Amino acid sequence: MEKKKSNAVVAAAKAADEKKVRVGVIGLGMGRAHLSGYKSCPDCEIAAICDVDTARLARAGEEFGVATLLTSYEEMLKMDELDAVSIALPNYLHAPVTIAAFAAGKHVLCEKPMAMTVQEASQMVDDSKIAGRKLMIHFNYRFTPHAQLLKQYVDAGELGEIYFARTGWHRRRGVPGMGSWFTIQELSGGGPLIDLGVHRLDLALWLMGNPDPVEVLGATFAKFGPRMAESIGKKYTVEDMACGLIRLSNGAAIAVDVSWASNTEKAEDMFTQLFGDRGGAEQRNVGEGYDPGLRIFREKYGAVEDVTPKSIPAPKEGPQAHFIRCIRTGETPIATGEHGLQIQKILNGLYESAKSGRSVVLGD
Repeated sequence: MEKKKSNAVVAAAKAADEKKVRVGVIGLGMGRAHLSGYKSCPDCEIAAICDVDTARLARAGEEFGVATLLTSYEEMLKMDELDAVSIALPNYLHAPVTIAAFAAGKHVLCEKPMAMTVQEASQMVDDSKIAGRKLMIHFNYRFTPHAQLLKQYVDAGELGEIYFARTGWHRRRGVPGMGSWFTIQELSGGGPLIDLGVHRLDLALWLMGNPDPVEVLGATFAKFGPRMAESIGKKYTVEDMACGLIRLSNGAAIAVDVSWASNTEKAEDMFTQLFGDRGGAEQRNVGEGYDPGLRIFREKYGAVEDVTPKSIPAPKEGPQAHFIRCIRTGETPIATGEHGLQIQKILNGLYESAKSGRSVVLGD
C-alpha cells in the first residue's frame, strides 16, 4: 500500500511538472530581473538561458540553477520543449528576435521599448496574432505596489475624469553604459526618452485608461552626454534630456520630461501626477530606496483634504508571474503589444517633432 501511495505521489508530481510553462531568457543584463521573477513562480520552469557573454552566462546558470546555456538565440528558439521566451536584449534586437520567436511558436515577454520604429512594433503585434501567441511588454512599473494601489483609486472613480497628467524621471548625473549601445543612436533609438520616458509614459497612459495618442510636440537636448563621453574617448549620439506634450483622443493630455544628466537638486527623482475633476494624485520616488510617496488630493463635504496611505499592499503578482498565468489560462496580459505600440508612436513622434521643430500628428 505504501509503495502504491509513493508511486501516486511521484505521478502527481510529474504531471504537475509537465503542466509548467517552460521558459527561456535571452539577454542576461536586464534579463536577470526576468530570471528572478520566473524563479519565484511555481508554475514555470527556466529551461534555458542565452547570452553572448559566456562568463555572464555561466554565472547566471549557476545562480539560477539552469543547465542549458546558449550563446545563440536561434538555437534556443529551435527547442521544441520551450513554450515562451523573455527578450531582454539591446533595443535594436527586440523586434527581429520577437518576430523570430513567433515564427518558432513561442510566447514572448519583450523588454521596453518594444521596438525601434512604429513599423517594427506593428509587425510584432500582427505576428503575435498570426502565430496565436501572447505578446506582453515588460512595463514592470505597472506592477509596483504604489501603481497598483493608485490604479484602484482611479478605477473606483475616486479621481473622476483624469484630464491631465505630468510625469518624469530625472537623474542629476546618471548616463547608463557610456559608450555602450545605450548611448549610440542606431542601437538604442534614443537616450533618456526611450530609456526612462517609456516607463513614465506607459504608467501615465495606463492609469488614464490607455486612450489613443493623436498628436505630440517634443524637444530634446544633449548638453552633458557628448562632453562627458569625449572626456573618456567614448561615443555619444543620443539626447541627455527630453520633454514633450501628448494630446490624447479623449481630449486629455500628458506632459513628460526626463533626463540622464541635468542640473537638478536630487540624484534621482521619478514622479507621476494625475489631475482629475474629482481628485488628484501624486506618486513620487526620490533617491535611494525609492520610497513610494503616494498622496491623493480631493474635496469632501466642501473641504479639501489630502490622503496619504499608511501602508501599501504588496502586488499579487509580478510581471513574469502574470505572463505565465496568462499563458496557462489564455487571459490577455495587462501590458499588451497594442499598449506597447501606443507608446512607440509617442516616442517616435516626439523624436520626429524634436527634429522638425513642429508638432506631429500620429497616424493609425
